[in-house]
Amino acid sequence: MIIFLIGFMGSGKSTLGKRLARKIDYRFIDMDQYLEEKEGMKVSEIFKQKGEMYFRDMEKVFLETLETNDNVVIATGGGAPCWGQNMDIMNRKGVTVYLKMSPGSLAIRLEKSHNIRPLIEGLNPDLLRDYIEQKLHEREPFYNKAQCIVRGENVKPFHVSSLVFGDD
Repeated sequence: MIIFLIGFMGSGKSTLGKRLARKIDYRFIDMDQYLEEKEGMKVSEIFKQKGEMYFRDMEKVFLETLETNDNVVIATGGGAPCWGQNMDIMNRKGVTVYLKMSPGSLAIRLEKSHNIRPLIEGLNPDLLRDYIEQKLHEREPFYNKAQCIVRGENVKPFHVSSLVFGDD
C-alpha cells in the first residue's frame, strides 16, 4: 500500500512520513529529495534553471510510475497534488492523507525553517502570511480531495496509521 502525505510546505509531511514509515515498517520517500537526486540538483535550482513546469512534469512522471504493490509512505511536495491529474493518480494508487494547518501555524513553522523553499524565498513575515493564505485558498480544493484529513499541528504517526488501517 502507498500512503501519500499531502499538504502545504511546512506542514510536517517529511518529518511525520519518516516516523510513520518506521512505525508501520514501510519504506519512506520524500518526493522532493527523490527528484533532487534524480536530477542532480536542489529543487530551488531546478526551478531557477528549468522552470516550475519542468519540475511539475517530473512530479507527475514519478507518480505515474509508482508500483501500487509497494509498501511506502511518500511525502509529496506541497504543490504536487494541485497539478494536472496528480491528486486523482494518488487517490487511485494509494491512500491520501492531508495534513491540514492554519496559515498562522504554517507561517510560524516556515519562518523558523532552515530549508530553502523557492516559492517563499525572501518574503518578509507579512508577505509570507499573505502568500500562505492565497496559496492555501488555491490549493485547498485539491488537498480536500484527500481520503483522510488530519490537523497537522500535533499529528502523530499513530493518528495516521489508525486512520489508514483502522487500528488503535
